[in-house]
Amino acid sequence: MIRLEKRPQPSRAWSLATPLMAVLATMLMGGLLFAALGKPPVEAIRTIFWEPLFGEFAFYYRPQLLVKGAPLVLIAIGLSLGFRAGIWNIGAEGQYIIGALTGAGVGLAFYPMESWIIFPLMILAGAFGGWAWAMIPAVLKTRFGTNEILVSLMLVYVAEQFLASMSLGLMKNPEGFGFPGSRNLQQYDSAHNAELIAGTGMHWGVVAALIAVIFSYVLLNRHMLGYHIRLTGEAPRAARFAGVKPARLVLFCLGASGALAGLAGMFEVSGPSGQVSIDFNVGYGFTAIIVAFLGRLHPVGILLAGGLMALTYIGGDIAQGNLGLPSAAIQVFQGMLLFFLLALDMLTNFRISIGKPEVA
Repeated sequence: MIRLEKRPQPSRAWSLATPLMAVLATMLMGGLLFAALGKPPVEAIRTIFWEPLFGEFAFYYRPQLLVKGAPLVLIAIGLSLGFRAGIWNIGAEGQYIIGALTGAGVGLAFYPMESWIIFPLMILAGAFGGWAWAMIPAVLKTRFGTNEILVSLMLVYVAEQFLASMSLGLMKNPEGFGFPGSRNLQQYDSAHNAELIAGTGMHWGVVAALIAVIFSYVLLNRHMLGYHIRLTGEAPRAARFAGVKPARLVLFCLGASGALAGLAGMFEVSGPSGQVSIDFNVGYGFTAIIVAFLGRLHPVGILLAGGLMALTYIGGDIAQGNLGLPSAAIQVFQGMLLFFLLALDMLTNFRISIGKPEVA
């Protein structure tokens, strides 16, 4: 008889091995999926994980790892703070959109004036927009006891409607011949998040992501607030006895994650994307959830996981072009990673036992 037995203590070995095993299981099942679609499975897996790093055109794809990875890491760092405390912000995609809108709105409001102060103001506006959007589920939870998962998730769809409205209305380019979308911020030097070193993909969003990793590590390991976050997630009852105020923690965690998601949106709209458009959001806010858990909610782990997910984005695009894989198959492949991670994570707290159960 096969059964699960709870471990006396969570297994550190399994905790470290689970992400690697999840990646391997995703490769295996992903290969079977691609084979079912009539595509060469080994070639597809090789294209996704090898071509961006060592292929013929790797010189072009490698900088894209920073471009794709920066928003994922920035958002995932914010989400991990709440997840560690048992506060579930599932609406980072909406905060990402609102941060992009508020940041771009400040830049477009100053157009065509040239000044060094415009871009810093856009950064502040982006962070504030994401923070304010996250405060909606935070305040509703602390004042009325609503579920932050449902509220934050539903607000994503509201944010998407705001995005469409702005693309077709207030932010629409008056010189765009009637096409939806704002002015191109890449053509407005004072509002452009340009590469800091040409050809490397390094822009201010990458710098912000690295700073967020460092600050998060210090916060969680060297600050009382980080101790309260970890304690609340691991032992909520003990946290209350220790004097932790749950309402304040909810406001901080949701606010911080919203601000970082808003920053990610601002850096994206002013840099790689370049403009506010109907299809601006590409799901970074949801993918960052996978990144956070794949990185074990640890800042350094999230940095590495962000690079891996960026690799699947770029490799997936290459596979679509070279092998004709549908985009939906690539999305399923990425979703498999979270599925196997959560499934195998069970072995951290439980072990498989074979034989007859002991009779008390």
